[in-house]
Amino acid sequence: MNQSSLKNTISGKRRNSGPHCRQAFPFLSSLLFFLLLFMSPVYKAAAQKVKLQEILEKGKQNYPFLKAKQAEIQHTENRIKSAKTDYLPALIVQDQYTFATSNSVTGAYWPNEGSAISPSGGIRSENIYTGTFGSFTTALADWRFFNFGKVKANVKSAKAELSRNQADYENELFQHQVRIADAYLVLLINQKLVEAQRQNLERALVFKRVTDAAVSSGMRPGVDSSLSAAEYAKAQLLLLESQRSEKAQRLRLSELTGTLQDSIEVDSMGFYSQLPVIHDQPDSFLKNPALRFSQAQIDVSLARSLAVRKSYLPSISLLAAGWARGSGISNKDDSYRTDFASGVGYQVYNYLFGISTRWNLTNIAKVRNDYKSEQFQVERFKELYETQKLQLDRQLREAQMQLQLSLEQARLTPVQLGAAQRAYNQAEARYQSGLTDLFTLAQSVNALNRAEIDKFVTNGNVWRALLMKAAAAGDMSLFLNQIGN
Repeated sequence: MNQSSLKNTISGKRRNSGPHCRQAFPFLSSLLFFLLLFMSPVYKAAAQKVKLQEILEKGKQNYPFLKAKQAEIQHTENRIKSAKTDYLPALIVQDQYTFATSNSVTGAYWPNEGSAISPSGGIRSENIYTGTFGSFTTALADWRFFNFGKVKANVKSAKAELSRNQADYENELFQHQVRIADAYLVLLINQKLVEAQRQNLERALVFKRVTDAAVSSGMRPGVDSSLSAAEYAKAQLLLLESQRSEKAQRLRLSELTGTLQDSIEVDSMGFYSQLPVIHDQPDSFLKNPALRFSQAQIDVSLARSLAVRKSYLPSISLLAAGWARGSGISNKDDSYRTDFASGVGYQVYNYLFGISTRWNLTNIAKVRNDYKSEQFQVERFKELYETQKLQLDRQLREAQMQLQLSLEQARLTPVQLGAAQRAYNQAEARYQSGLTDLFTLAQSVNALNRAEIDKFVTNGNVWRALLMKAAAAGDMSLFLNQIGN
């Protein structure tokens, strides 16, 4: 029953309830009007109604975690470029100026990983500690033109990581869209519940005023006034609780869009004008983005294991080098010149061309263990893939069951609401006629309020069950195609 019909019913009843009630009705109508006007939420005037597709797009563009996944993809793209640079030769150039002595002895020494200083100069019978300036310029090209597929395996491993990160982003985007759609539906349900509780408060207020007037005129016992005040306070509490839930859900939805705001209001679209249609064809979960991501994890681990296995193989390099050497000691007569200009001029020039094979044989044992470790990782991701399949299969079957039950419930709630409305009308009429007490009327009001809430909740649950089915199947079109624009 809407507000106008409720007022008309009460007005008709009051014509037979005494002069005090007739005088009170205009005042109550005005008071009710201003009270409802005052209780209307201020934010609704400035709230922007948005549709689900708009929020989905906004969440896709603005949500920080999705941006992080996109940055991870770009990171992997550059890793592929980095891996491909191993095909190029290494070109090292250097130019140095030194001040050093030139004493030396016959024999070899271990360079100690580059921490030892290499001596320079011929063998002398006496030590000369006078230092001279010197110069050295070199260019070295080292091209590992044949490496038995090691570089190619590393590039494939980097590409597999890119595919994995792309699958990870697509899965996260899909899951985020599911979260947004669910938050949208929950907010829509909460908005409807606020409306239902506001209507319930209006009913409680009207009957509180009517009861107070009847009690003051002596037509009703004083306990009715206390009971109606309790019911009115209860209705206020229910409205406040529904508003609290609505505001919290509004913040949750806005968080998923990447921008917190408490003024967002969702459009009901077609969610409360129709119910989704169930298709008989079976839905598969094998294309779910979560499953594709699990498969990509397996592919990455396989590519890494191949790269590890090839890493122990040798490399064949083409070498080319050229260098020039200058010193303050003459290359002709061993004369010493300690000025800087005499040391930086080049005295000798050399070049080198060759081919080199390098193979670290002792690395084979380490590589073998690393390869076995990666194989266990492959097995781990395979088992995780099977676990994901089991979970998605269960989720899809559960979603289908939930959808069937929710549809049945949604078809029954109009019957419940109609019966509760008739019971309320009858109880209200009997109360106005003095044939029943206020406690019985309060029960009918609670039953009507419960029926109104159940109607909104069950209708929303049908759409949430359809969303759950789309999430398990990995296909949002199952949900979006039925809501229209």
